[in-house]
Amino acid sequence: MALSDTKLQRLQAKARAYQVADGGGLYVEVQPTGKKVWRMQYRLGGRGSKKERVTLGEYPGHTLAQARLWREQCRALLAHGRSPAAAKQAEKAVQAGRATDTVAAFANLWYADVVSRTNSEPRNIRRVLDKDVLPAIGDKPVAEVTIPDILAITDAVKARGADQMALQTRNVIKRLYAYAIARGKTQFNPAAAIEARFIATARSRDVALSQAEIGKLLRSIYQSSIRRPYKLALHLLVLCMVRKGELIGARWEEIDFDKAEWLIPAERMKKDKPHLVPLSKQAVAMFEELKGLAGHSHWVLPSRNTWKEPIAHSTLNQAIRSLELGIRDFVIHDFRRTASTQLHEAGFNSDWIEKALAHEQKGVRGVYNKAEYLTQRREMLQWWADLVDAQIEEGRKVVIGRFGKAFQAA
Repeated sequence: MALSDTKLQRLQAKARAYQVADGGGLYVEVQPTGKKVWRMQYRLGGRGSKKERVTLGEYPGHTLAQARLWREQCRALLAHGRSPAAAKQAEKAVQAGRATDTVAAFANLWYADVVSRTNSEPRNIRRVLDKDVLPAIGDKPVAEVTIPDILAITDAVKARGADQMALQTRNVIKRLYAYAIARGKTQFNPAAAIEARFIATARSRDVALSQAEIGKLLRSIYQSSIRRPYKLALHLLVLCMVRKGELIGARWEEIDFDKAEWLIPAERMKKDKPHLVPLSKQAVAMFEELKGLAGHSHWVLPSRNTWKEPIAHSTLNQAIRSLELGIRDFVIHDFRRTASTQLHEAGFNSDWIEKALAHEQKGVRGVYNKAEYLTQRREMLQWWADLVDAQIEEGRKVVIGRFGKAFQAA
């Protein structure tokens, strides 16, 4: 039921803070001290996205009528794809005269004023800012950031084995500073001064391995001295068409061996939507072997140092770099492009392939095409696993485990 002034006045403090809703996301939080604070909870991306909240202030300093008006103002921001919390931060920075003082304050202004309104995936830029940019230079004045500051950020990202993400991070900073220059806050863009080729080459984005190269790569991996879990992980990345981070963060609770399915939760997906991966017979066998290797860990790929944490994001990249492959330059992400290219060339439906890659289609086609294609994707990924097996066995025999023809015949 909606609040009234009488109800608000009668709310008593308890040992712990509690909430009383007024509707539409608006609620009052009664704190143990007796303070009554207006807050609003919302989802910027709609159902399935992460909940956010923003605070108005205390009651009765902000009356019930004022709180309800504020709620409608927040809902208007949401209708235009803007975050009320980000907008409030930007407004506070401007009012305090700090909007141009630090990168963090100006980045919030840029995000609220530009990114949240014009970018199709604003949360991806928010992640880049919060994860790598603001922790490094957030406290520095906008005009005092230097080229070495930007290089330190991109080098740190590259150290995780994420060269392309390092380039994307530089591009986000470049856009931020282009806005700062347009607003007259600085005259120099330190990110634009660093050429992309000095951070990462875009050449890998064009790499799709041939069938022969797939076989050569996996034979080299299995004949190498790298740890068995890493070999299986690299093979799974080829077969399942998932991103590296999605596999590294996998927990055993996500794997359903009876249904031969892997459900990746929304919070670990790039588009913040859960993704169901139908597993080929070979993939199931690899997960079963990894289960035995993982011991009591909740992680599919536990760290060597502690079973309570997964392997580092750079581990598989380092494993690949340690091999003498004799194959043209590529990165792990090219496994996804390779699978997509081979499946398209084999004549599989593009919608099935895009769903397997967890790509969201845009426009009218994306609105009306909500099918999961689970049966079709299962058959397609089994065909792909069998093809990869055939390439591994082509020319020489390599003992890789019970996930080839022997397992399929069982």
